[in-house]
Amino acid sequence: MKAYFISDPSYYHDIETFKIYLQNVFSKNTIDYACFRDKVSMDSASYAKIFLDYAKRYKISCILINKEIAIAQNLGFDGIHLTSDQMDLIGKAKRKNLFVIISTHTLEEVAKAQILGADAVTISPIFASPNKGKPKGIGFLKEVVQSTSIRVFALGGIISTAHIEYVKETEVYGYASIRYFIY
Repeated sequence: MKAYFISDPSYYHDIETFKIYLQNVFSKNTIDYACFRDKVSMDSASYAKIFLDYAKRYKISCILINKEIAIAQNLGFDGIHLTSDQMDLIGKAKRKNLFVIISTHTLEEVAKAQILGADAVTISPIFASPNKGKPKGIGFLKEVVQSTSIRVFALGGIISTAHIEYVKETEVYGYASIRYFIY
């Protein structure tokens, strides 16, 4: 099962603490996919470049950036993680030879993402997660995995090895988390 780390600016406050954060996450975990996600920094391109450098240093297989197709292409990211509101950008990202993961929350969104050519989806929230609504649960995750051939990452509230074991039982492609990789 693949491990997917998503960064969060609440764990760093400047470039130096960002570097320490990345060093801790990448050196203490085995990560296959990594996404730079930062909705608050005024200079996200500088942070994105640092993220890319660290992820390459730790030989992350697929390095993504959240939402920003132009930055992904200009800096040399492998791909993009789009929001569920960006379904219409899947084709554009694919034409730029970017690997595309898109956030989904329903079976219908998963099916649409597959039809539009996304490479993978996250489905969330599986477990309770701050400000993410009612958890969908393991039963729903299993239903999603069985209903599609697209790669599915479980997301939302995955903060322990017990959570990972639960999602693993669904035969999901992988799990994505922010907090799991910090603890």
